[in-house]
Amino acid sequence: MNAASPSRLRCAVYTRKSNEEGLEREYNSIEAQRDGGANYIASRRSEGWAQVADDYDELAVSARDMNRPVLQRLMEDIRQGRIDVVVVYKLDRLTRSMRDFPVLIDFLDQHKVTLVSITENFSTKDAVGRMTLNMMMTFAQFERELAVDRVRDKMLASKKKGLWMHGIPPLGYNVKDRRLVINHYEAAQVRMIFRRLIETESILTVVNDMRGMGYQSKAWTTRDGRVRAPQPHDRSTIQKILHNRTYLGELKHLDQYFKECHPPIIEVALWEQVHAVLAKNSHARGNASRARVHFLLKGLVFGPDRRALTPWHTTKRNGRMYRYYLSTAQIHEGKAATTMPRLPAQEFESLVMSYLRTLLTSEDMLRLITQQAAAIDRGLDEAKVTVAMRQFDQVWDALFPAEQQRLVKLLVEQVLVRPEAIEIRFHPNGIASLASDFERKAVAA
Repeated sequence: MNAASPSRLRCAVYTRKSNEEGLEREYNSIEAQRDGGANYIASRRSEGWAQVADDYDELAVSARDMNRPVLQRLMEDIRQGRIDVVVVYKLDRLTRSMRDFPVLIDFLDQHKVTLVSITENFSTKDAVGRMTLNMMMTFAQFERELAVDRVRDKMLASKKKGLWMHGIPPLGYNVKDRRLVINHYEAAQVRMIFRRLIETESILTVVNDMRGMGYQSKAWTTRDGRVRAPQPHDRSTIQKILHNRTYLGELKHLDQYFKECHPPIIEVALWEQVHAVLAKNSHARGNASRARVHFLLKGLVFGPDRRALTPWHTTKRNGRMYRYYLSTAQIHEGKAATTMPRLPAQEFESLVMSYLRTLLTSEDMLRLITQQAAAIDRGLDEAKVTVAMRQFDQVWDALFPAEQQRLVKLLVEQVLVRPEAIEIRFHPNGIASLASDFERKAVAA
């Protein structure tokens, strides 16, 4: 009488390699793991073992966590009841983490799936195999932590000797024989960034100045030939430069700084001046910077998103200043946040004032102005109001910028800018208030 045939056990071979090195070879590590698993399953054919058709090959993926696409696919197949045995060449191919190991074992137990390591000759099907597995994982984790400690200690010792261990050096330096050496062209740019912040107290102004001069972030070619192209400066790159103590000749390791590791670009006194400026309230610094430059329509210009446009300026190398109204969304969220271009302040203010001058001196508007002014203030002389408004250009040009700005705010509530049009919204009683003000100024003159 024949013995009963063993029940069929569906076996999956899971393979993994941490990096791409050697995968181009004719017979690589993944293929060796796969063949070892297939041969082991074939040797247990009499016990009903049979390999499933799917391959579970994890290429160039670390085992530091379970967020691996092929492992997740294997676990999903286990949930669907398609796998009875998982075969690995060595346990660390499946996981190197003591945190993930019990999670995986519990998962396999819940679905009644056996784990087998063919080179370490154990199976989770019996108690001895489980004990061996736990011991091996403990030592594997210990070995990994020792390796991490060795790398950390080597990094610390290297930095103490002034060796550069961070890859791409900061703007202003090149790497020679694993040490930082000054790139004098870039170093001049770094010094200018520090000095301009002290002069302007505005990071945005420094950004605009650097862009206006054509300065960019560092260009670099890696050892494997990949080119990192330079990019125009933004707030982020300027902030990083201003806070990078490498420019003082220091190297950082965790919370420690090692001094005199390489030639400094920035003197300590300049560094302290810059950080005294940065310590000020950023809003106060921005207001102080903008207050030194006159913007006639400050606080009145709004974009299509109903957010106020921010006045800002830049000074070129030749000393010439350029003023703009810039979208607030672009300042805080980048260029992609808005389609609104920057508006040259001089041209924009001239356009708005040209419209206002034409409007306020037209005969129809003069009649309306005198009527409204007389209705609001019965003490006004209509004839004097008419004469004063006809002298708008003469009176306006005699005013200081701050007084011009005050009168515009007296008249205008908002200037709405859209791609296709500019809309000026007046205060309800703004024209009458302006007429009254101009009559007094004309009389005083």
